[in-house]
Amino acid sequence: MKLNILTPEGSIYSGDAYGVQLPGVTGSFEVLDKHAPLIAALTKGRLKVLEGSLNGTATYYDIQGGFVEVLNNNVTVLVEGANKV
Repeated sequence: MKLNILTPEGSIYSGDAYGVQLPGVTGSFEVLDKHAPLIAALTKGRLKVLEGSLNGTATYYDIQGGFVEVLNNNVTVLVEGANKV
């Protein structure tokens, strides 16, 4: 799937990913390849990008909250602020 993580300052991640774990306002959840369409609010917490395949590497970001949209195997994460961990 294609993943884009955007902040007001610009893009901090853009590329292919196996999945992404997100801190939703009602609890953490994960979006994998070919996930159903979704829009959800995010809270302050840790976002995990699963790069490549199932056994690929992971990249972590501490985010300040925002929103995620999943549509046609494209995932767009809009966050107020993020720091790579």
